[in-house]
Amino acid sequence: MGRKKKNYVFENVEVIDAGARGKSVAKAPDGRVIFLTNAIPGDVVDITTGRKRKAYFEGTATKFHKYSDKRAEPKCTHFEHCGGCKWQHMKYEDQLFYKEKETVQNLQRIGHLELENITPILGCEESYFYRNKMEFSFSSNRWLTYEEINSQEEVDNKNALGFHISGMWDKILDIEKCYLQEDPSNEIRNTIKEFAIENNIEFYNPREQEGLLRTMMLRIVSTGEIMLVIQFFKEDKEKRELLLNFILERFPSITSLQYIINSKGNDSIYDQEIVLYNGRDHIFEEMEGLRFKINAKSFYQTNSKQAYELYKVTRNLAALTGEELVYDLYTGTGTIAQFVAKKAKKVIGVESVPEAIEDAKGNAEHNKIDNVDFYVGDMKEVFTSEFIKTHGQPDVIITDPPRDGMHKKVVEQILNISPKRIVYVSCNSATQARDLALMKHQYRVSNNQAVDMFPQTHHVENVVLLELK
Repeated sequence: MGRKKKNYVFENVEVIDAGARGKSVAKAPDGRVIFLTNAIPGDVVDITTGRKRKAYFEGTATKFHKYSDKRAEPKCTHFEHCGGCKWQHMKYEDQLFYKEKETVQNLQRIGHLELENITPILGCEESYFYRNKMEFSFSSNRWLTYEEINSQEEVDNKNALGFHISGMWDKILDIEKCYLQEDPSNEIRNTIKEFAIENNIEFYNPREQEGLLRTMMLRIVSTGEIMLVIQFFKEDKEKRELLLNFILERFPSITSLQYIINSKGNDSIYDQEIVLYNGRDHIFEEMEGLRFKINAKSFYQTNSKQAYELYKVTRNLAALTGEELVYDLYTGTGTIAQFVAKKAKKVIGVESVPEAIEDAKGNAEHNKIDNVDFYVGDMKEVFTSEFIKTHGQPDVIITDPPRDGMHKKVVEQILNISPKRIVYVSCNSATQARDLALMKHQYRVSNNQAVDMFPQTHHVENVVLLELK
């Protein structure tokens, strides 16, 4: 038999900070850190620990003696269970404070960097209803509240359309109203759910792998165009057309209605055929006169308005005069490359995803931008000395890598090239700090600015300007 896990209880503990991954921080009497998920800085609480590590505890606040003045009343009735907006109980100005603090501390503690100038974090004008893309899952076995479980009453309707419960791959929280995407998002989701229930269109059961309705993806962009993609587990032409025709009749404003038949084990759509049912197979987003074509598989920043602010920060820090050759590494669909192109002599974009590069080329052609070129391939394999020799020595490099940061070979190549300026955009300031530490003997960090793209969550973008010493 294994040893029984011992839980510790600490009383009247003040929560002192907010840490990585949205967890709050307290200190045990012996000085060890306690990470909490249900308290915020300023709360005074009793804590029961669960997992114990060598250097820290993980715990839950079980009693509140004092509530922090940083607290806000969550708008969403699903707040305690959903987990999507973990900081909704914290005032927005305090969210911004802790986001900026984390980015600065990561650069200083992990990268051991000297920061010459810290520009205050750029917050969102709208802290709710800011996402242009949402993905919802159907389930015939929804997550039940503790009240429902303890009531001993039989639950008639177990169908759900909403989000996965954290740590429970087969349990879906049924969502009545989500505050992340503007209308008609909630109306579309709830109407589809009600129609499916009324017409006996089966919701998917991931554990049993049976049912019909699997997921729905909804994009609502700043132009007002709407894309809806319904994923079915199997083909049932009669029920599929019944639902899709109803959607068209009920929501004629939908620009693009598409569907997928996916019977594989996971619900990822990127290896699936997407069938256009009505309208266009794409929608358009606009930014500063540029139009970007978005299809069902396209990556686009999920906060359209704040993406514009992020790109303006990036362009301003690049300080382009119109004479520079710019490399845009990890260019994605080329949005940053095209956004800075009118201030540059030429922009070269590099990305590993072929479909993204096709989108980038198509968007550049549509926008009549003739001073950008895009290339596809694994960054560490493409971004070589031969590539530089062929396309020219860049004056400025803009890099916006995924959460894992840049490969060491890419960092080494940047150092070999030694451009005058580097603008490093990151969604993970910890890996950003790791990369910058490798560059600090050649570059100084002359500016740092966090940009909040995701209010009510702990996620934040960070933009750093490096200048050659």
